[in-house]
Amino acid sequence: MASSRALKLASVVVLMVMVVTAPPPQAEAAVTCGMVASSVAPCLAYLRNGGQVPSACCNGVKGLYNAASSTADRQTACNCLKNASKNIPNINLGLAASLPKDCGVNIPYKISPSTDCTKVQ
Repeated sequence: MASSRALKLASVVVLMVMVVTAPPPQAEAAVTCGMVASSVAPCLAYLRNGGQVPSACCNGVKGLYNAASSTADRQTACNCLKNASKNIPNINLGLAASLPKDCGVNIPYKISPSTDCTKVQ
């Protein structure tokens, strides 16, 4: 019985030492450009043609906003949106810039090819 207790205590001590001495995790974005693309895919027709913002588009924008919970996530989302605004043909940049506001989301940057995503916190 005493050796079983000693073994458990030793295991706990070893585990604690491992946790205390482990290097800190690197800041890594959980948001990916694939996630961004699938979130805003329902917005493409609107961003090209105008009209009323589809509810599926706003749901995607709000979901992306909620998923981007760290600075790394927000910078990744910003870069993905920035690149999409440059590379997807026939996007109305005015509609892209106003999309978050139109969906009731307040993001700290403009969706634009000229946005400096390194400043996004």
